[in-house]
Amino acid sequence: MKLPNSELAVVPSRKITHYLLSTAHRDGQHKAEFFRAFGFKPEAWEELLLNHARNHEVAEIVPTPFGQNFVIEGALTTPDGRLPVVRVVWFIPKNAETATLATAYPLDI
Repeated sequence: MKLPNSELAVVPSRKITHYLLSTAHRDGQHKAEFFRAFGFKPEAWEELLLNHARNHEVAEIVPTPFGQNFVIEGALTTPDGRLPVVRVVWFIPKNAETATLATAYPLDI
């Protein structure tokens, strides 16, 4: 199963610039080091994560009191051409159809 309505999925810019690529963010700095090592910058990041969601199957659906998290695992196309395996989590609130990026991080397999 693919992420439902992946063509409508949203990647909030602040999630990228202030978290996943922020070396100053307390919780995101290690993720930023990982993603920046593969050449990621705020430009084009959104499309890369959207393509990841469209190209890989949902590995797990985790219900929450507020909706569902859709966990997608697989290789992520990077600016430098390498293909690290990452886990990307998308959230769809109850009574909604649009997924929003929750987080992304390296997957040790």
